[in-house]
Amino acid sequence: MDTIIQQIAAELNKRPEHVENVVWLLDEGNTIPFIARYRKELHGAMDDTSLRTLEERLHYLRGLAERKEAVKSAIEDQGKLTAELAAAIDAAATLAEVEDLYRPYKQKRRTRATIAREKGLAPLAEALMAPVAPDPMTEAAKYVDAEKGVETAEDALAGAGDIVAETVSDDAALRGKLRELLMKNGVLRSQAATEADSVYRLYYDFSQALPRLQGHQILAINRGEKEEKLKVSVELDRELALRTVRRSVVVPGSAAMDFLKTAAEDAYDRLIFPSLEREARSTLTDSANEGAIGQFALNLKPLLMQPPVKGKVTMGLDPGYRMGCKVAVVDGTGKVLDTAVVYPTHGERQKKEAIAVLARMIRKHGVEHIAIGNGTASRETEQMAVELIRQVNEAGAHVSYMIVSEAGASVYSASPLAAEEFPEYDVNLRSAVSIARRLQDPLAELVKIDPKAIGVGQYQHDMPPKRLDEALGGVVEDCVNAVGVDVNTASPSLLQHVAGLTATTAKNVVAYREENGPFTSRKQILKVPKLGPKAFEQCAGFLRVPESKSVLDNTAVHPESYAAAEALLTLTGHTLSDVAAGKLGDLPAQVKAYGEEKAAAQCGVGVPTLRDVVGELMKPGRDIRDELPKPILRTDVLEMKDLKPGMVLTGTVRNVIDFGVFVDIGVHQDGLVHISQVADKFIRHPSEVVSVGDIVKVVVLEVDEKKKRISLSMRQAGKQ
Repeated sequence: MDTIIQQIAAELNKRPEHVENVVWLLDEGNTIPFIARYRKELHGAMDDTSLRTLEERLHYLRGLAERKEAVKSAIEDQGKLTAELAAAIDAAATLAEVEDLYRPYKQKRRTRATIAREKGLAPLAEALMAPVAPDPMTEAAKYVDAEKGVETAEDALAGAGDIVAETVSDDAALRGKLRELLMKNGVLRSQAATEADSVYRLYYDFSQALPRLQGHQILAINRGEKEEKLKVSVELDRELALRTVRRSVVVPGSAAMDFLKTAAEDAYDRLIFPSLEREARSTLTDSANEGAIGQFALNLKPLLMQPPVKGKVTMGLDPGYRMGCKVAVVDGTGKVLDTAVVYPTHGERQKKEAIAVLARMIRKHGVEHIAIGNGTASRETEQMAVELIRQVNEAGAHVSYMIVSEAGASVYSASPLAAEEFPEYDVNLRSAVSIARRLQDPLAELVKIDPKAIGVGQYQHDMPPKRLDEALGGVVEDCVNAVGVDVNTASPSLLQHVAGLTATTAKNVVAYREENGPFTSRKQILKVPKLGPKAFEQCAGFLRVPESKSVLDNTAVHPESYAAAEALLTLTGHTLSDVAAGKLGDLPAQVKAYGEEKAAAQCGVGVPTLRDVVGELMKPGRDIRDELPKPILRTDVLEMKDLKPGMVLTGTVRNVIDFGVFVDIGVHQDGLVHISQVADKFIRHPSEVVSVGDIVKVVVLEVDEKKKRISLSMRQAGKQ
């Protein structure tokens, strides 16, 4: 265990005692958000991302240690475990190295070498591999035995060659060298498997050195191969590889030199290279998957953390052609006030009727914002909405709109969760409600949807589902807990992502609230069925109770630190009433003047906890998302034909992928900023510069109306 802690500490550049503390906290059943926020003294203030990386490495290294023990035990059972072999297994850094060492001792299905051994040819193979070998033909003649199926000396040599080939193939050190050689000098080649044109035409005659391959290229080629549009192979200079193989087996000047050369080549061509090719493809895919999952997680976080447009009556429009445009009006808390279906795309008369219906709804309910889904018929709906806004604003209203990604809205609408939430509405109207709420509070609404359906990744359907779910689930959990959750208004979907709560306890919280009225203190949460002291410890700091008499219940101060918070207020001459009234303007300066370490010791906490308590007391009930750039709300619309090269526009980053950035500039079609146009300096990935949800200035480079493509630049926008 100590070795694992030392290794993780070295890999992550963290102090061993901090790593050891985190391992202990995880083993005690603590959640990552709880550890990140409330145990900073124990881990040196690592963030949730570092803690999740640490947890992953811990899981891998523990699995590796278990596998090493299992392999040693299996070899020991055969009576073949030497001190040197045990040391080599213990020193192996990866599962691949352990499996290489285990390969010669593994139970094999019947191979050519097994058959040769059954014929009694193992001593011949050993004799020919010895430093001083006899003449192969003379020696082989001794093993001719018709009863065993060895008719001639040539048959004996062929069998011995199979044994030598398998022995060479099972050499762990040789495999390690060849694997390194392949990953350094190998080339991935893809060719067309069909004459028909397809989205994979870029890869119809493609080759790239393995170290230079991009993740998106690997994933595209894999998918093209799966769809039988591409033939794919890994290539390595055979002569270069054979030199390494021969060196491991051929004894210069030996009488059996030619025989061993032939056996070595057979080992490479038949056994080693096909295995290493499969391994290389698997390694490349794993690496590309990890990159894509990491990018997906990176994109998901800012999307979930988009600033809410709170407390405003909002109209959600789910556009459509045949079935019409579904409309839902929700109040400032997301409660449905009204619904309708209008048909603005069915003709000019129907469009005017739609505007009249929506204008009445806007006046009746005091609508301030319109959220329009970006799916089918979104462009026509947006144009209708602009006419509507012009009319109502001229009459004294103040309405603006925003295009909202409706990715996953239909998945949610048809889910059992939506049916439970809105039994009285049909599937289409539910998605209009979801679109309106996505503008009001993106996080609370998006947690109801499988993160894979949110659409901010690439090739997400090709990813290993378990690994993707783990990574994205971690992001959702971190976001929900970073923001905090109002225990009296949160849905079960939101509550189940709070540290320490499960789907069952989240439903129990809501059931308790419905039966007994709003919670009036954090302590009362302990009365929820099946929510014990450990779960309370994990979740309490992330649940807010605005209705509580104690202002601390509406902050991220954990109940275990209430005494410290009150001691700090006494120390600086303040009261809890001052916290509620926002009269602590001088608190940080007072603490600094008194001395942070001295104040922390006086309050019985560490300095990191003291700083967090001060921050929370300064802004009770705050939402960290309010400090982020506000989303762009529009009152007018641009069309593709309005765009001209050189125009400078402000847009919102919708997706960040390996080769560029998609930006919403208020046209129905998102524009693409190619990676070469993202920054003035060289960057390996666009995520080094931008995140989903960023507000950016772009300049139009090129517009292709026929192909619906808009090319943008962020480099040149800054020079206008």
